[in-house]
Amino acid sequence: MRIELATTPGTPERPNEDWAAVALPGSGQGGSLVVLDGVTPPAGDDGCVHGVPWFTARLGGALVELSGSRRDMTLAEVLSEAIRRTADAHRVTCDLSHVRTPQATVVMARWGGPAEPVEHLVLSDSTLLLESPDGEVRAVLDDRIDRLPRESLRTHASADALRNAEGGFFTAAADPGVAVRAVTGITPRGEVRAVAALTDGAARWVEMFTEGNWAQCLGLLRKEGPQGLIDRVRALEISAQERGSVIRWKLHDDAAVVFAEL
Repeated sequence: MRIELATTPGTPERPNEDWAAVALPGSGQGGSLVVLDGVTPPAGDDGCVHGVPWFTARLGGALVELSGSRRDMTLAEVLSEAIRRTADAHRVTCDLSHVRTPQATVVMARWGGPAEPVEHLVLSDSTLLLESPDGEVRAVLDDRIDRLPRESLRTHASADALRNAEGGFFTAAADPGVAVRAVTGITPRGEVRAVAALTDGAARWVEMFTEGNWAQCLGLLRKEGPQGLIDRVRALEISAQERGSVIRWKLHDDAAVVFAEL
């Protein structure tokens, strides 16, 4: 088994709001991965005294623990319980009803022994890639935010109205019930050779700069590793800036990638 991960902040002046981890049991059978992309709030009050990096570390830690220790729970149930635990950790000090309370996108995958399937979960706009033994790559996406009219996301106020709301898009924040909104699935272990999880800061290689498709992206990860992909994205961002191109949202975004050959 080969597992590599990397995460890099968008700028060194700000803390990294992405979070990534892999857990492997002592038995050597199976494992799980978790990748979170913390949602950066606009300047101003978000009702929380802790901040997004605190939230992603708390939520990520709970997801890793539960996905490894509670094999009897589905990944959606794991996410629901992890959100509840994280909310309880700051319920007394913070306003969890605030629309901008710390939140994150979620990608999870879990696998067991050779006879056990590979489970996956995706919530919001991060990406999971599943590669079959013949090299075919399937991208698992929660594309609700991409189906919204672009003008509805132009301002923070309009985006807030669609956040964790019916007809909008969903993130892991303070409501455990959001777990049922995640894209989930199970794939036989024999049909999965490798998995990869990417936050949108790393997925720019495909989604923003169209340097290749998802299969080529996974091939790049196999050849150069997660840090290699992130470095290529950074170079593309700098090149676009030098050409005077306008990059949506911000020049550099936090980026996190996990690549695992099973």
